[in-house]
Amino acid sequence: MALSPTSIPANLSNDSTQQNSLCSTDIPYVGMIATYIMIISVLGIIFNVFVLMVFFFHKKPCTVAEIYLGNLAGADLLLTSFLPFWAVYVGNKFNWTFGKTMCRLTNTVIHMNANCSNYFLVLVSIDRYLALVHPLSHETMRRPGFAKCGCLLVWGLGLLLSVPTIVYRKTQTDYSNVTICFLDLDDKTYLTFQLVLITFGFVIPICTISFCTVKILKALKNRMAEGVHAQKMENKATTLVPVVLLAFLICWVPFHVMRILSLLSRFKIVPGCDFYRNVAYSRQFFSYFAFFNSVLNPILYVVVGKNFRKKAKELFKQWNTKRFTTTMTLYTRTTQMSMLQQKTS
Repeated sequence: MALSPTSIPANLSNDSTQQNSLCSTDIPYVGMIATYIMIISVLGIIFNVFVLMVFFFHKKPCTVAEIYLGNLAGADLLLTSFLPFWAVYVGNKFNWTFGKTMCRLTNTVIHMNANCSNYFLVLVSIDRYLALVHPLSHETMRRPGFAKCGCLLVWGLGLLLSVPTIVYRKTQTDYSNVTICFLDLDDKTYLTFQLVLITFGFVIPICTISFCTVKILKALKNRMAEGVHAQKMENKATTLVPVVLLAFLICWVPFHVMRILSLLSRFKIVPGCDFYRNVAYSRQFFSYFAFFNSVLNPILYVVVGKNFRKKAKELFKQWNTKRFTTTMTLYTRTTQMSMLQQKTS
């Protein structure tokens, strides 16, 4: 199906451009893309629900790091829960069948929680930075009350960055009876919106996470120099920190590079249909690839964590104990009833 530039969607922003209205594109492999989105959605829901269950049902209160990780899992869960709508949209060759309200709601939730997820990673990085680099200072910033306030600010920031999506996301049916879900903005507003997203959605998070990672690695290196025991104890942490940063870079850098190239194409800084088509194809792929970070987050930040594994094991033991107690109680009651029936008979 041939798609005009105004009908090429993106989850986090608009790819449309009137200047390239003469360029047409066929988005290839829509079936494979839809399947990939559904796989991300299913895995993200399973992993993040598991994380939230461990934090919610465990008897001990959450630490500061676990408060951030719980909110991170919540943001990733909301994001992946709404991805099936977009998978159906792609599978239908970009024909939106869920109505105008769901067009706005789906894109707002995806957009908001993508930004929230990134900033919860920032909070986790800052917390680890304070814990390892400044363990004896900034104690106030590592208290649960402060952590909860930080999470509220992140949710508020995510909602604020999503205001244009809430207001300007629309549906439109073309001459071939295909309904598209797109962001309807003029050039000036669109450019401002994109620059804000690039700055607050990527530049600030990546700079903060990179700074914390470098400082953490230096602190761990100094501690490992103190003895072999310390080196063994902190070897996993030393490995995990750069892996987390690398995962964030791999998932989000290509997406934001494509976002910048889309701006260059929209405003004819780099003209030509070939460039436009290549950017449109790449933008589709890397938009969905970025969401894979919501599957990696619970693995890298939580499931690999020693404390989380300990909590999960304790929770399973707690459930098994309750199940055993309930079974024994039912067995005892059944036995007693049987004995009473035999005596009366």
